[in-house]
Amino acid sequence: MIFATAGHVDHGKTTLIRAITGVDTTHLPEEKKRGMTIDLGYAYWPQPDGSSVGFVDVPGHEKFLPNMLAGMGGIDHILLVVACDDGVMAQTREHLAILRLIGRPDITVVLTKADSVEQARIEEVRQQVGQLLASQGWQSVPLFITAAAIKEGIIPLREHLQSIHQSYAIHQVRFRQNPQHEKLQQRFRLAIDRVFTIKGAGLVVTGTALAGSVNVGDMLWLTGSDQSVRVRGLHAQNQLVQRATAGQRIALNIAGDISKEQISRGDWLLLQKPSFAAEKVLVEIEADLPLQNWQSLHIHHAASHITGRISILNSLTATPILAELTLDRPLWLVENDRLVLRDISARKTLAGARVVSLNSPRRGKRQPEFLHWLSQLARTSSHLENLTLYLTRGTLLLSHFAWARQLTENQLNNLLVGMEVMVAGDWVLSLHHVVLAEQKLLQTVVEYHEKHPDQLGVGKARLKRMALPTLDDMLAYKLINRLLEQEVLKQTHGWLHLPEHGLMFTPEQACLWLKAEPYFKTEAWWVRDLTTEMGEDEEVIRRLLRKAAQLGLVIAIVSDRYYHRQQIQQLADLIRNYSQTKGGITAIDFRDELGIGRKLAIQILEYFDRTGFTRRKANLHVLRDEGIF
Repeated sequence: MIFATAGHVDHGKTTLIRAITGVDTTHLPEEKKRGMTIDLGYAYWPQPDGSSVGFVDVPGHEKFLPNMLAGMGGIDHILLVVACDDGVMAQTREHLAILRLIGRPDITVVLTKADSVEQARIEEVRQQVGQLLASQGWQSVPLFITAAAIKEGIIPLREHLQSIHQSYAIHQVRFRQNPQHEKLQQRFRLAIDRVFTIKGAGLVVTGTALAGSVNVGDMLWLTGSDQSVRVRGLHAQNQLVQRATAGQRIALNIAGDISKEQISRGDWLLLQKPSFAAEKVLVEIEADLPLQNWQSLHIHHAASHITGRISILNSLTATPILAELTLDRPLWLVENDRLVLRDISARKTLAGARVVSLNSPRRGKRQPEFLHWLSQLARTSSHLENLTLYLTRGTLLLSHFAWARQLTENQLNNLLVGMEVMVAGDWVLSLHHVVLAEQKLLQTVVEYHEKHPDQLGVGKARLKRMALPTLDDMLAYKLINRLLEQEVLKQTHGWLHLPEHGLMFTPEQACLWLKAEPYFKTEAWWVRDLTTEMGEDEEVIRRLLRKAAQLGLVIAIVSDRYYHRQQIQQLADLIRNYSQTKGGITAIDFRDELGIGRKLAIQILEYFDRTGFTRRKANLHVLRDEGIF
């Protein structure tokens, strides 16, 4: 169990923790000199059952509010401390507002310094605090009156905290015994709030585990230095353990090619190397003060503190209020993470934000259709609902989705079972979009046949570029293979075409082809030249060669100029050999190898470029899709 303090400066938070635990949480010389908490302090209170209650003491002064926010991540219960002499003060209100904005954790109110005032003042402060809590949405909050300097009221408070701890411990036992519990199933994730070295042990980092579990010997990814580290030892709740889980405050003794100076507060220890860090993120806003479009902000996330800007996507009177945050430095965010937004002068807390999506489109964010979809996404609660909504927008990268939802590989696979989707590599597409994409592929082939009736079909890579230019290659090729399996598309000599395209010669054409084919053994023929050579009607020969092209017997390198397919295959082999030995072939190399004119050499190479077999790169023609020939 972890408790954190909240409240105005000099209201006795550190003294209260010392009275409860016997531990002084101040650790900086400046803190001891000034008698004021500056940075986060930690204390542990051993229990008779061998467990331990943890305390995070946060600074109350406005100047050190970023440190206070860094200590709030993953905290189970808050001790709101209010001094009876001062009563509710500025940081009391701001700390409570922040607690509401980060998700309303449970609160126990502790009135301190009761020995310095009269009973009437205590009752007055009690009423002040009750009204403040009710205005922020907390009802029936436990309240204790204490005077820590003389130990007054500490015993009842201790009993209350122990009762909470015992209830939490029972919950945690059930939590850890249930391997299906969502937080335990997720990837391990810990925001580092402190780093130090211990003689004989080495480097130690601390933080509260937000999800998953970690064992001694595990390899984790350290974001700040972008490398993996090994867990040499673990302390959870100040006790030596072999395994620690979500909800515990953990100290990890780590080993790797890393020094203390390379680790900062706000770095993360993660089970796996993350897919990406967010630079723009879509959020749901809860605003306490008016926000301006493109306003500069301080943004607090877990133990991180950066600056950025906000773009309001809908109206500030809408439900939910939706916005895009542009971050000056990327953050390791996941969906449903909470952020606190403060003005750029760092004097006022303006709003809280909850991450709705890590995928912010470049354009169209304010379109009604997109805002309706984003509003639906903000209301989803389950992974299945979330995934279903994402799939309505088209393709989805599974590794990005798994990171955003912090799903393990098994969780993701279980989620996909039974869903009407097509998976290809790291991409997934709903069957609805599969049907639309297949229709687009078929329509593109129809249009190609209409424009190029003398060609058998189109290469796979070129068809993908023509019909589905933005789709991932693996998905597109899987769609094409589905169409081939369904026999609504056919592949002949590497060319994709409709089954009814170019089925057979007429009897007359078959006889004429037997006479024409020998002419194509070694060279290309223009329709007009072949007509003269054979003494046939020009339109008859033109129709014959178009049908022969549809059957894959000849290929038109330009309109009305044909090569036999075997010749084209040999030319393709020549290009393939040059690509393997020299990286590509030039028009001059091609001309010299074949002993043909430069114009014909260029016509042939440009034909290969058009089909997608090669592509032009300066003077070279290099392989692009060698599967065509």
